[in-house]
Amino acid sequence: MKKIMTMLLIIIFILTGCKKELDESTIIDKPIVDIDDIMEEDDDTPKKIGRPSPLSGIYASEDRLNRRVVGIMFDNHPGARWQAGLKDAEIVYEFPVEAPYTRYFGLYLINSPESIGPIRSARPYFVTKALEFDAVYVHVGGSEQAKSDIKSLKIADIDGLTSSNKVFWRNKNKKAPNNLYSSMEVLRKTQEEKGYNLNGNFESFKFNEEDKDMVGYSGKSILINYMRNNSTKYTYDEESKVYLRQKDGKDHIDESDGSRITVKNVIVQEVNTKVLDNEGRLEVELIGEGIGKYFTNGYGIDIKWEKKDRGGKTYYYDENGKEIALNSGVTWIQVIKKNSDIVIE
Repeated sequence: MKKIMTMLLIIIFILTGCKKELDESTIIDKPIVDIDDIMEEDDDTPKKIGRPSPLSGIYASEDRLNRRVVGIMFDNHPGARWQAGLKDAEIVYEFPVEAPYTRYFGLYLINSPESIGPIRSARPYFVTKALEFDAVYVHVGGSEQAKSDIKSLKIADIDGLTSSNKVFWRNKNKKAPNNLYSSMEVLRKTQEEKGYNLNGNFESFKFNEEDKDMVGYSGKSILINYMRNNSTKYTYDEESKVYLRQKDGKDHIDESDGSRITVKNVIVQEVNTKVLDNEGRLEVELIGEGIGKYFTNGYGIDIKWEKKDRGGKTYYYDENGKEIALNSGVTWIQVIKKNSDIVIE
């Protein structure tokens, strides 16, 4: 009997040991789950990769940010439309030039469109904007004052009149002089060949960390009449939360793919202007201060602007004197003469 009891105890001991080994191995082999991993899996918030662009607040990789801003003069004569690559600019200015026309100045950092144009001649106030953003200034000739300013201010420029047909080329579907094009790849290569600094230095706008609605008046429709037959209109799209752009009553599209030009922020900046000569060339006062309006997400507020010197940043302030923060995305700045006709709804 004692032998039987002893054998039973040995068997129980062995089985207990095996179970313990099995339990331990099971515990060891089981993957450890971190509570932070669970939280991350349940988090539907899109992850922001890289860092924000100083031009738009849009996040991008370092290789798309560690380079110099390129500023391009766009022709806006009716014979030049529609433009290619304009949708890829992060900031675009529309300025009045010789009546009744306007021209665009597009600023690029993170995007590299394959086709850009039509590109047109320089004016002094566009040179001022190139200086403000420390941009490589791309143009085709210019007024005498603009060419003098480019030289005296030592602007890093790429001029279509002094560059080869490998840098600029004609689009056969349009007529000269409204058909000169280039590409960002070629322009950046040319910038390097000319020995220009590959990185710029400028003070950027402020941007909100997250998309914000403003407390302001309705700004779902913005119509700016530069002249009788020259108008720009923005219509807010609730679903996409951007403005759809029109020029002279027609949908503004990009020639490269037929897509609509969409805008997150619209700034209207009133300035003093003066006609200089019989050609109608203008003097546009960008240094000093003035008033304007800022629109985003279907609402608008009145603002003031200030620029202390030609190379300095243009600041935009709200009614309390606080610098405005833009929502991340494309910004169009409409520079208009004082007392221009604007219809806001």
